[in-house]
Amino acid sequence: MTSNTRVVVIGAGLAGVRLARRLGELGTAVTLVGDEEHRPYNRVLLAEVLAGRYSPEVIALPAPADLVRARVTGIDRAERTVECADGTKIAYDTLVLATGSNPVLPPLRGLFTPDHVLPDGVHAFRTMDDCLGLSEAVRPGVRGVVIGGGLLGVSAARALALRGAQVVLAQQSERLMERQLDPGASELVRRHLTDLGVEVHTHLRVRDVRCVNGSVRSVEMADGYAMDADLVVLACGVHPRVGLAQVAGLDVRKGIVVDDELRTSDPHIRALGDCAQHDGTVYGLATPALEQADVLAELLASEAGAAGDPAARYTGTRSLTRLTLAGEGFFDLAAFGETEALPGDDVVQLADATRGTYRKVVVRDDRLVGGVLVGELGTVGALARAWEGAEPLPADGAPLLHLLTNDGGS
Repeated sequence: MTSNTRVVVIGAGLAGVRLARRLGELGTAVTLVGDEEHRPYNRVLLAEVLAGRYSPEVIALPAPADLVRARVTGIDRAERTVECADGTKIAYDTLVLATGSNPVLPPLRGLFTPDHVLPDGVHAFRTMDDCLGLSEAVRPGVRGVVIGGGLLGVSAARALALRGAQVVLAQQSERLMERQLDPGASELVRRHLTDLGVEVHTHLRVRDVRCVNGSVRSVEMADGYAMDADLVVLACGVHPRVGLAQVAGLDVRKGIVVDDELRTSDPHIRALGDCAQHDGTVYGLATPALEQADVLAELLASEAGAAGDPAARYTGTRSLTRLTLAGEGFFDLAAFGETEALPGDDVVQLADATRGTYRKVVVRDDRLVGGVLVGELGTVGALARAWEGAEPLPADGAPLLHLLTNDGGS
């Protein structure tokens, strides 16, 4: 069976759904192809499902009417068709790759069974199926080890702890969320997890997953110490999902290389979101993906003769990382730009141990270049606008202090 459509989008995550919805609003026909059984959903909120705060239905995204559930196995650039695992071919005039990213599976001994699948009790944490599998396995008192102390690992450890699990978080580097946070803010995250009963270990490398009859029983550290485990969660990061693009012969480096019109090395194929590399950067965050989808919708609608903006361009995103851990032990943080000062930078830092708040900004050459805030984030909107605008700050420093201590109209 062959169906014809002007625009085909592969990937029903945040970026793909946003693009399809915007194209529909602009009057352009689109077919969205997703390979998961579930309704499209907001992946950012999976930890809240695992924690039991939300049901899967709450984080569902509004799916377009023309949603095809299929696994795409290849792209025929000459014929301009994509082939699905069931043999179906879908023709395109413009193809958009919104394939997202895959979890990084660390090179640990014992991680895979002889059939190259994860043992019972070992879970990645990337998809709704991963989340539901973990939700089914977790119960009060279960012993869980989370490998990885980035944004995903912190969220997973907290969710498991809220479900009553005995959780150990193992982080190989020196602190939690080191890519986003400075040492002060990272320590507050650690304290938050510890208060919830999570046992946090840094400078700790896992080398072995030990299983009995196909089920995990313990994990062994590089120093030989072994921890009993009923559950192991792999939160070691993600890498762009670029297999289809590579086989099709597109230019792929860290991600699928795109220009300011999100065009790949094939003029009929675009890419956006976690799988795309723009100006040397793979963002792997929601905000850039959504901005790219909005730009691409304008361009594709214009090319189709609809009401899009032909001058739309994507020139990069100055992205803010936000982590809100609601419910018991509410915790809120935001980080943007450079959170570590260089020699010669000015730093303004305010901390209140009683209220558990921490605010720090870094100023270079009279410009705000980064900041990190923990707790009471009323100032974040004004600070982010000052950072995004990249305008020189007034010389007396008073407005910056005002931004740190007031909501600044945010």
